Amino acid sequence: MTVTAVLRQTGLTFVLGAAGGALFQAIGMPAGWLAGAMIFVAGAALSRIPVDLPNRMRDGFFVILGLSMGGGVKPDVVDRIGHWPATMALLAVTLILITAATYAFLKRFARWDRESAFLGAIPGALSFVMAIAAERRADQARIAVSQTVRLVILVSVLPLVITSTASHGPQSGGATEFPGWGEGVILLVSCLAASFLAVRLRVPGGWLTGAFFMSSAINVTGLIPVALPQWVLVPCYIGLGCYIGSRFTSTTFSMFLSMLRASLGAIVVGLGISLAMAWIASVLVGLPFGQLLLAYAPGGLEVMTLLSFMLNLDPAFVAAHQIARYISMVLLLPFITGLLLGRIPNEAKSGQK
Repeated sequence: MTVTAVLRQTGLTFVLGAAGGALFQAIGMPAGWLAGAMIFVAGAALSRIPVDLPNRMRDGFFVILGLSMGGGVKPDVVDRIGHWPATMALLAVTLILITAATYAFLKRFARWDRESAFLGAIPGALSFVMAIAAERRADQARIAVSQTVRLVILVSVLPLVITSTASHGPQSGGATEFPGWGEGVILLVSCLAASFLAVRLRVPGGWLTGAFFMSSAINVTGLIPVALPQWVLVPCYIGLGCYIGSRFTSTTFSMFLSMLRASLGAIVVGLGISLAMAWIASVLVGLPFGQLLLAYAPGGLEVMTLLSFMLNLDPAFVAAHQIARYISMVLLLPFITGLLLGRIPNEAKSGQK
């Protein structure tokens, strides 16, 4: 694709995302810039309109968002870590329940084959799940659509659920201190370096999490104010929404409709368990329900952590639990897949040659 074509496609994608974000924001939807952009671009992708963003632009959005999210990590974060062992243990139970229940639904009610049902039931980690599916006889299109629909629904629904709960307080209306130009350069360079390192070390969501942990560390010290103005953040929210929505580019509308029923059913099952476990954890440890819901939700690490920041919750808590979920799946999923589904079939091996 020529440079002109890439610029035209990127511009169209961003215009559609901005229109959707502005509409959702105007009607008062929580996380409206993100959700609106995602829905509009997803609709365009399903309508076969060429929408996409360059990978480097996407990575840049993640770095800036990660930098900004560090401002949501309060200096008393070390004191709050005492709650984490109990909530991490409940997270492990939640993962097992979500996977088992979603697998049972896809296998019994949606009539998916065994391998596709199991891999489609894995909560999040789409790229890793697709890599395993490529080695087996699983229906990769079904799995990709199921995982993507789940993320789109979660981004659309979770902010509404969380803001409707009594435990979710209003966003702070106090004055925000922004870094000066010199401080901003130091902050940006530090976060970029941390993101590059995180990507090289293959940290989950490295572009966002590297910048997030660096800016969090800087924010806790109080040396530099960590905050960005809305005119910087809003385009990044739109860009992330565009990125999620454009994942439907390779999905036809008929394929989407044929898989929608099964995908929605799987989401209801997984989200229902997340809601129940978040409520149990909230009662046991006294943390906000919405914060625990985002920590336990079967969505993407970067997006769930960003939502916690946008909804004035604890991004460090959510990020730690989402990273733990991702790492545990990466370490254990190949072994569990082999144990439950057996060795890779010879037909699948020969198909890769």
